[in-house]
Amino acid sequence: MFVRKISEKVLMYAKQFPIITITGPRQSGKTTLCKMLFPLKPYVSLEGLDDRQFAQSDPRGFLSQFPNGAVIDEVQRAPELFSYLQSTVDAANKEGMFVLTGSQQFEMMASISQSLAGRTAVVKLLPFSISEIYQNTKNLDLHDVMFTGFYPRIFDKKIPPSDMYAFYINTYLEKDVRQVLQIKDMNRFEAFLKLCAGRTGQLLNTNQLGNECDVNHNTIKSWLSVLEASYIIKLVYPFSKNINKRIVKSPKLFFLDTGLAAHLMGIRSADHIKVHPLQGSLFETLVVCEFMKHRFNNGILDPLYFYRDQNSNEVDLLQDNGISLDLIEIKMAKTIRSDFFKGIQRFPAQEGITLKPYLIYGGDRAQIQQNTQIYGWQSIPESL
Repeated sequence: MFVRKISEKVLMYAKQFPIITITGPRQSGKTTLCKMLFPLKPYVSLEGLDDRQFAQSDPRGFLSQFPNGAVIDEVQRAPELFSYLQSTVDAANKEGMFVLTGSQQFEMMASISQSLAGRTAVVKLLPFSISEIYQNTKNLDLHDVMFTGFYPRIFDKKIPPSDMYAFYINTYLEKDVRQVLQIKDMNRFEAFLKLCAGRTGQLLNTNQLGNECDVNHNTIKSWLSVLEASYIIKLVYPFSKNINKRIVKSPKLFFLDTGLAAHLMGIRSADHIKVHPLQGSLFETLVVCEFMKHRFNNGILDPLYFYRDQNSNEVDLLQDNGISLDLIEIKMAKTIRSDFFKGIQRFPAQEGITLKPYLIYGGDRAQIQQNTQIYGWQSIPESL
């Protein structure tokens, strides 16, 4: 069993809140984490028809089975539970009673904000990070890492990545997308999913995407919202605070797993990535996702940003720390070139804010050049 870095934060929340809510994509390890951290709590999954119908038809009776709390998996299947959970934990006045998990953020978060505000800590669990799964591995091959991705089942069950992602996509389309969007033409949505994968790490143009899918703008926005809410993609928005220059306003689209993105691109081996025209975008996706995982594992839910003005001056990733701003350039090359620092050097000064420049590259040596701290890709983001 792999130890998840988010464990310490979850256990801390269990001493502070009556309910802990763990969200994340399908098969990111939510159930395993709960069973590992709370082995004495009763466990029930609302994927099962009998338990789901009981929770939906008699919420009070369902919860009465667990006077000391429980782990309730896929809780969004019975939104009726949330208001009864509120009254149950208020009456008990105990911390760490219930642990709720769910893979559909779009349903779950709405119910939580209405019924459980102030009573639950929300944790986002993404697939493994580099340090979680490769901590003691030497001589890692970057292309193998990007191709394999980070879903736990690949490592736990030794499933070939191509098989894993084929099954994952079918399950996702059938269980999540069809239920929420009630799409009749699933082939068109799957084509949309593949087109999105080909845009990972790039600016999002919804009109162009709609034209290629032959659907209207509003449909594209709806489909994107479902992809983001089910943790398939993340839209990263441009940083605009205290900047007077005209900046690009479109978000960047990032898949939350490089293995899934690569599979949807038609990549079937690590060697294929080496010659693929989008290998740089996949590398940027890898780095951005590692920063997201690091922040989520430490309970930091504030967004990340990027910067690009209309003169094509760009910084790939920004972390806003309040009194400081991390400017992070991401380059897959193993050899550092002087033009890698251009975007950082042209970033506008921020009054009262300290700018901290970094470069993450495809090599493995930590060094300083042009007043910029440089780290190899295996060191992210713990070094920052």
